[in-house]
Amino acid sequence: MLVKVYGSAVYGVDAITITLEIDLAAGSGYFIVGLPDNAVKESVDRILATLKNNGLEKPRTKVIVNMAPADIKKAGSAYDLPIAIGILAATGQIPFEPLQEYVIMGELSLDGSLRPIKGALPIAIQARTEKFKGLILPKENAREGAMVNNLDVYGVGHINDVIDLFKNKESIQPIKVNTRDEFFEAQRHFDVDFNDVKGQENVKRALEIAAAGGHNAILIGPPGAGKTMLAKRLSTILPPLTLQEALETTKIHSVAGKLLGNSSLVSTRPFRSPHHTISDVALVGGGGIPQPGEISLAHNGVLFLDELPEFKRTVLEVMRQPMEERKVSVSRAKISIDFPASFMLIASMNPCPCGFFNHPEKECTCSPQMVQRYLNKISGPLLDRIDLHVEVTPVPFSELSSQRATESSEIVRNRVVQARELQAERFKNYEGVYANAQMSSKLLKEICVISSTGLNLLKTAMDKLNLSARAYDRILKVSRTIADLSNSQEIKPEHLAEAIQYRSLDREGWGG
Repeated sequence: MLVKVYGSAVYGVDAITITLEIDLAAGSGYFIVGLPDNAVKESVDRILATLKNNGLEKPRTKVIVNMAPADIKKAGSAYDLPIAIGILAATGQIPFEPLQEYVIMGELSLDGSLRPIKGALPIAIQARTEKFKGLILPKENAREGAMVNNLDVYGVGHINDVIDLFKNKESIQPIKVNTRDEFFEAQRHFDVDFNDVKGQENVKRALEIAAAGGHNAILIGPPGAGKTMLAKRLSTILPPLTLQEALETTKIHSVAGKLLGNSSLVSTRPFRSPHHTISDVALVGGGGIPQPGEISLAHNGVLFLDELPEFKRTVLEVMRQPMEERKVSVSRAKISIDFPASFMLIASMNPCPCGFFNHPEKECTCSPQMVQRYLNKISGPLLDRIDLHVEVTPVPFSELSSQRATESSEIVRNRVVQARELQAERFKNYEGVYANAQMSSKLLKEICVISSTGLNLLKTAMDKLNLSARAYDRILKVSRTIADLSNSQEIKPEHLAEAIQYRSLDREGWGG
């Protein structure tokens, strides 16, 4: 007897429906065909143990399982449940007619209980697209799948729950999740806030500009000055995620297995902070069947690289193309996958190996050559993609002990949102451009028009401060953002002057 069951395979951040054909024939043995990996082949032993331990009949004939399309590699243990259900239907232990209406996924334990899977959200989206009636998942993934409307999602904890469902015993009901209400309820909940930081008003201002224009930034200062503390609070002043952005972000985290049990949409912008020992594959994504890396997990959020010069040069260089294209293409011999990677890069570093160059109180023990060698660990092309260079100085005791209230993240975020709304209106006719930082050189000439006074100021600054040519475009982009924060239609000389001070590392001879 031939029975068809439907599962799903995740590639990149999208899913493909897999048809599992189970056929009983004369002979003995179990055969799985259709490019299964070892985890899929091992499912036979798990399934047989599950059937035995739950008093279910094992087939005594030859069993052939075909996974179509057969030219796509199938990986992982999530096919245990659909294969087991297909075998039960083929042996007449459950009716096979209802199987046509469901996508089934889940990993079996030997006692029949189910373990969670990866990629439940893209699987649910694909199931709805192909007009399946329902989706059966382990209960830990049920809320994740139930974010997709117009699809019945059943969360099951044991294979017997699935058997009862197909025997119409009404043992379980579809999971209902009010995605919009939960999303907007959790959207503004943060564990940290800008008002936790004492002093550092100039750095807060720089991060506000970075958030308003989507600019990348690097914080340079001695140990203990507050670089990491400030960077961790950047995501609290970014505009709230839209539902579309939240869905994109959740899909990536679902595929990577980063969603917590019983979780719903990712409601706040991601903040990823990988250690400097990370490999280039872990950063940009990869593997035999490519998985998203840290830059994709930071999509629509912040990627924070602490102690930037300590990262391997090869790791930093692989970020250059994704930073420009806002996606990363991972190619293997048989497959090529694009992962989204639209993130804000925030980096921090000490100004020298000992950390005390330009410190107001402590003496630096590094020679000028050591300082320059340390700074040269960051390549010019990477630095070219960082708009704001912010010098962070230690906070004096008087400010640390002050009880004066400072601006909260919510107040700063309101100004950032207003600036982003101006940019949304400005770029509404330009596809793929949503913030000032994304402007091309051609667009820059059209939008960032400055007066003769501003032009003279910029020329003088570049001559006197020995700024490199690559600083020109960056200064114009940042000054446009500063003007937006001031609700100004034109870029004024004061906006340019503030933008110029954020190009520390472009000065020739900086650091000795």
